Amino acid sequence: MTPMDMLLSRASTDRLQDPAPSPEQLMAILGTAMRAPDHGRLQPWRYVVIEGQDRPALAERIVASMARVEPESPAAKIEKRRTRFATMPMIIALGMHLQPEHKIPLWEQEMCVAAGAMNILNALYATGFGGVWVSGALVEDAVLAAELGLSRLAGFLFVGTPDGAQHTPKRADPALFTARWHGQPVTFGADKD
Repeated sequence: MTPMDMLLSRASTDRLQDPAPSPEQLMAILGTAMRAPDHGRLQPWRYVVIEGQDRPALAERIVASMARVEPESPAAKIEKRRTRFATMPMIIALGMHLQPEHKIPLWEQEMCVAAGAMNILNALYATGFGGVWVSGALVEDAVLAAELGLSRLAGFLFVGTPDGAQHTPKRADPALFTARWHGQPVTFGADKD
């Protein structure tokens, strides 16, 4: 598979089983995040790895966080999150170490963290693993972030080996999201009714 074939066939999956990456594999995979665009070289990414016996404890903190930030959550949603966080082979909390006083705008620092996370997802796929990025209201919970040793959360990556054949969903035609500028405002096929 060429690098382009790999990028065009990657898809997120939460149908994951053991094994997760070994410590050595994980460091190489996380190393790809350090290749993300980082204007100002602020290195705003932080990663907390949770696996093994620590997953159920994280799951309970996730449930407590839901009580704080999503108190109206139905019992089925709470139980689904508890189970997922307790059983995924590996979870990586995506932290953001932002510098609001820096000349590099916060939105650019946040995009650097997001670009690093995407590099991780691509590297997982390239090395035979799978993953999915999950977020939601939990990322706004300062208590949960602090319990993980982070100042801000960008979400969590569920990581493991895909359970069965990977399905590559059909993606939209990139031409619908691309326009050539010739001195006048552009329109996009994706925005037409």
